[in-house]
Amino acid sequence: MAQDTVTPPPDAARHLKVVRPKPGETMELFDGNGRTRRYRWDGGTLRADGGIAAFPPPAVKMTLFACVTKGSRWDWTIEKAVELGTARIVPVISERCIVRLDADERAAKADRWRRIAADAARQSDAVWLPEVLEAVDFRAALELAKGCGRVFAGAIADPPPEPMWREVAASMAERVCPHGLGVFVGPEGDFTPDELRALLEVATPVSFGPTILRAETAAIFGLSVLAAAIQSMHAPRPA
Repeated sequence: MAQDTVTPPPDAARHLKVVRPKPGETMELFDGNGRTRRYRWDGGTLRADGGIAAFPPPAVKMTLFACVTKGSRWDWTIEKAVELGTARIVPVISERCIVRLDADERAAKADRWRRIAADAARQSDAVWLPEVLEAVDFRAALELAKGCGRVFAGAIADPPPEPMWREVAASMAERVCPHGLGVFVGPEGDFTPDELRALLEVATPVSFGPTILRAETAAIFGLSVLAAAIQSMHAPRPA
C-alpha cells in the first residue's frame, strides 16, 4: 500500500483478468485493515495515483457463528457474510453437522475460506477483511460467543422467542452491546437438545420468521437484520 508501483499479487491478478482494465484506468487497492489507495493501470503494473485513505473500523462488529454446510453452500455463506460487513466468521462443527473436519483438514480449509472472503471483499468494495477462523467444535464456539456483546440464536425455545428484529432493536436502544453483536446458526439437522440448552445459556433465542429456513439462508437473514439495525443506529441524522 505504501509503494508507488505495485505488481499485482496472484489473487489480484486473477481479479484483473475478470474486470479487464484498459491502460490508464484507475482502481483502488485495499490492505484489509481499512486503508485504500488509488492506482493507475499501465498494462502490467499499478502506479500510485493519490495518497492513502484510511477508514475507521465498524462501530459495532458483527460475528457469524455458523455450522459448516456442504460444499458451495458454505462458500456462498462466506461471500454474502463479507458483503454484509461481517467482522468475524466462526465456522462451527456441531454434532449433527453433515460436514466433518479433522484437525489436519481445518487449517487448509480455513486458508481457502480466507481466499473466498478476500475475493468477496474485492467484489463488494469492502475495506475491512473479516477474521475467518479455523473450524471449531461446538463447545469452543460457545466460549467465543461469550466474548461478544450479545449473540442471537435462531432456535426453538419455550416460550416461543420474539422476532429477531425486535430483540436486536431492544438491545441497540438499551446500548446493551455497543461494540459487538453476533448471530449463531445451527446445521441442517438442527442442534441436539443438549447443544440447545448450552447455547441458550450464552445466546438470546430469536425467531427468524414463520417458515423454516435452510442453514445458509438463516445465516444471511440473521446478519441482514444485524446490519440493518447497526446502520440505522449509526446513520447520519438529517439536519
